Amino acid sequence: MMNQNIDVITAFIMGLAGAGHCLAMCGGIASAIGVQQRGLNIVLYNLGRMSSYILLGVIVGGAIALIAPDSPHTTIILRWLAVAFLFALGLYFTGWWPVLSQLERAAKPLWQVIKKLAPQQRGGTLSVFFAGAVWGWLPCGLVYSALSYAAVSGSAVQGGLLMAAFAIGTFPAMIGAGYFSHSLRTILQAQGFRTAIGVLLLIYALWTALTLIRPHF
Repeated sequence: MMNQNIDVITAFIMGLAGAGHCLAMCGGIASAIGVQQRGLNIVLYNLGRMSSYILLGVIVGGAIALIAPDSPHTTIILRWLAVAFLFALGLYFTGWWPVLSQLERAAKPLWQVIKKLAPQQRGGTLSVFFAGAVWGWLPCGLVYSALSYAAVSGSAVQGGLLMAAFAIGTFPAMIGAGYFSHSLRTILQAQGFRTAIGVLLLIYALWTALTLIRPHF
C-alpha cells in the first residue's frame, strides 16, 4: 500500500513538473484545432485529454496484471523500467539528453494530417471534448513516463488512479494558461525552470533506485 501511495504522488508530481511541456504540446494543438483557450471549452478539452490518460492507465495496469499476476520478478523489472523513464524524463527537462523527444517526433506525420482537418473540429461541446480525448493518445514522453508507473500498479483500477493523479497534476497549468497564457508560458517554458524540475526528477529517480537496491535504505 505504501508503494502505491508513493506512486500516486509521483504521478501527480510528474503532471505538475510537465506543465510547460503540456502547454507547448497540447496547448498548441488545442489552438490549432480551433479550441478557444478560455471558459468552458478549455475545461472540456482538458477533461477529454485527461479521460484518455485514465483509460490508458486502466489498459496498461490491467494488461500487466493479467499477463503476470503477483509476479515479484515482473514487478521489480517494471519498477526499474519506471526508474529509467524517470531518469530519462529528468534528462529531457534539463536538456542534457533529450532522448524522450524521439517519442514526440513519431507524432509529426499524424499531426500534419490532423492539422488539415482543423476547420472540421470547430463546434460544440462534444467536439471540443472529443478533440481533447483524441490528443490524449498523442505519443508523448511525459505520458509514457507516467504510464511506466501505471504498469507496476497491479490492477486496472490502480493504473487508472495513477494516471488520474498525473492528469490532475497537468490540469492547473493547462486551465491557467487559458487566462494567463503569456506570463504562465514564459515561466513554465523557461529553460531555468525546466532545468530545476529536471534536476529534482533526477534526484528522485536516484532515490527510488536506491530503495530498489536497498529496500530498507
